[in-house]
Amino acid sequence: MKATRGIVGAVLAAGTLAACGGGSPDTNASAMAQAQGRASLTVAPNIAPPWLGTVNSKSYDGNTDDLLTGGLGKSGLSVLSPAPATSTPPTAAELRKLAIYNNYRAIVDVNPDGGYGTLYGPNVAPDGTIGTGEGKVAGTEHIAYAGLGNARENVTLMVQVPASFDPAKACIVTGTSSGSRGVYGAIGSSGEWGLKRGCAVAYADKGTGMGVHNLMDDTVNLIDGTRTTADLAGDASNFTAKLVAQQRQDFNANTPNRLAVKHAHSEQNPEKDWGRDTLRAVEFALFVLNEQYGATLPSGKKSRVITPENTIVIASSVSNGAGAALAAAEEDKWGLIDGVAVTEPNIQISPRTAPVIRRGSLTYTGGSKPLYDFFTYASLYQPCAALSTRATGAPFVVVIVPARAANRCEALAAKGLLVATTLVDQAEEALDKLLTYGWEPESNLLHPSHYGLATTSITMTYSNAHGRFSVLDNLCGLSFAYTSATGQPIAALPSIATIFGTGNGVPPMAGISVVNNDSVGGPLLESASTSPSTNKQDYNFDGALCQRELMTGSTPNASRVQLGVQQVQKSANLQGKPAIIVHGRSDTLVPTNFSSRPYYAQNKVVEGSASKLRYIEVTNAQHFDAFLANPALGFNTLYIPLHVYFNRALDAMYEHLTTGAALPPSQVVKTEPRGVGAPPITSANVPPISATPGSNAILFDGTTLTIPD
Repeated sequence: MKATRGIVGAVLAAGTLAACGGGSPDTNASAMAQAQGRASLTVAPNIAPPWLGTVNSKSYDGNTDDLLTGGLGKSGLSVLSPAPATSTPPTAAELRKLAIYNNYRAIVDVNPDGGYGTLYGPNVAPDGTIGTGEGKVAGTEHIAYAGLGNARENVTLMVQVPASFDPAKACIVTGTSSGSRGVYGAIGSSGEWGLKRGCAVAYADKGTGMGVHNLMDDTVNLIDGTRTTADLAGDASNFTAKLVAQQRQDFNANTPNRLAVKHAHSEQNPEKDWGRDTLRAVEFALFVLNEQYGATLPSGKKSRVITPENTIVIASSVSNGAGAALAAAEEDKWGLIDGVAVTEPNIQISPRTAPVIRRGSLTYTGGSKPLYDFFTYASLYQPCAALSTRATGAPFVVVIVPARAANRCEALAAKGLLVATTLVDQAEEALDKLLTYGWEPESNLLHPSHYGLATTSITMTYSNAHGRFSVLDNLCGLSFAYTSATGQPIAALPSIATIFGTGNGVPPMAGISVVNNDSVGGPLLESASTSPSTNKQDYNFDGALCQRELMTGSTPNASRVQLGVQQVQKSANLQGKPAIIVHGRSDTLVPTNFSSRPYYAQNKVVEGSASKLRYIEVTNAQHFDAFLANPALGFNTLYIPLHVYFNRALDAMYEHLTTGAALPPSQVVKTEPRGVGAPPITSANVPPISATPGSNAILFDGTTLTIPD
């Protein structure tokens, strides 16, 4: 707990407000300013950071509209059909509602049988009390760009301040977006947790979304999601590809109906700055809070009364946003962040001596791997591995076409990447390769669905991003487009008008797909395309080889990608900050052997006895809680919601920072799937994080990380 908070709290509690003439925000701030003044004899003015653009602010009453649910409430968020956008073109308010709806549901299982409304959700109080209301949160929302006025560099920041925010107990939680999502991407994770706690939430879209440049009609998204021409948008565009008019015209003539997407085509390698973006979100939050609660100085500026010294700041989020939180803690030279609580982080450390990771009879020595490395490896072998007998019973396996997967097995063997000679043996060998590379056996059932839904699109996005390639490059013969029922690129659909609210920043999204420009017979939806080298539908084997070569080869393009990969790797030095990382053992998108396990071990090496990092590994938990919501997909019988442990990690960190409560020891939490029929979840399915894990404790002796089986 920060010592200076006691000064502010004492002044407010002692009735100084009455002496100042009441309890308005200005008088609250006046009391706080007096407290600070006694400590420092000066009151600093509140000054906007030099990189901050124009701030757009709006208040929400918590009834007709609100911060957490976009006015939909708990019930509206769980409805299957999305909130409508009826205006043509859609209004900014409609797009915001769509964005909140879709981003919330992308992170959380909204099926009541899975815990929504009982274990978590807008109506569940911080102490776990199940309310009967809709959980709407009144307050103010502030949005601005951080950047230098460049439509490729603009990063969207947002601060939500709930009406329950108490300057005497000031707290901020970060909500950097997961995946490639826009600024509302963490609304269902750290957004919900923070708003219900009365904390301000500092969001960042980390330069990845949601910006889609339609190259045919030259239209782009603005910060509020509405669309206009690139010329009219200028530097107010969320993203405009770096093209002069003649380049765009020539590209459209040769490659019509294509789209540039911000994460892939900004030419910025945005991941290298995700830590900076998260820290800037905290700075923006401090500025906003002081504008709201500071006293007016003779200069006309507000006083700076809410500072890092008297404010609890927790860096948080999930997946890519979790990696951004860890990066921010590593890069924090100003004492902005007090603690970290994250789940399933995409985090990769610079090459160092890899620890031995031992789990029962399994041993892994491959160390941390870059996301682009293991994704390009998965892109080669997952289609063939999907046919393994060990993948029998895989959820949502219908996304894999067996004939195309068999052709991939054949192509791998012909290239010498598999030695088995029969299809059955080739499928088993492909899965063995994934296991040897570092995936856990618990991923066997998840490779088919993850390949069909995520692998190739993320591989394409990151190759372009890391290498800073332009949309003009059509790297590895791949591009983004809307496609017809038979897979050909077509003109953008009218639904592009709502892409801000329906897209996730990385196709396939909202009708936009990956296209193989080099398919035999002409450009075609990649999954249905025919590889020139094999003349077969094999999930674009040629493209997968090209993507892998960018990670392992020595061509100029490969060197560009590999430099970008190096730029995003971190040190694992959290500078002694308390931190909790939670990861699902079954995570197949960001396997724990490549991320959290080696990061935890390396932190113990670089920080030694100063380390305050805890690692919680949860069995029967995978990367996408949203997949649990639809019983037809088959995930709900096999996996529990990791989101429950995200909230528990944040609770533990908050208690540690505010009361000094001990952090839980590193451990494996052994959960119980709901099983056949997926009956309603109970506390027995998701046992608590233990204060005394005993035989479930995770141990590191300096060279070997031991994970209980």
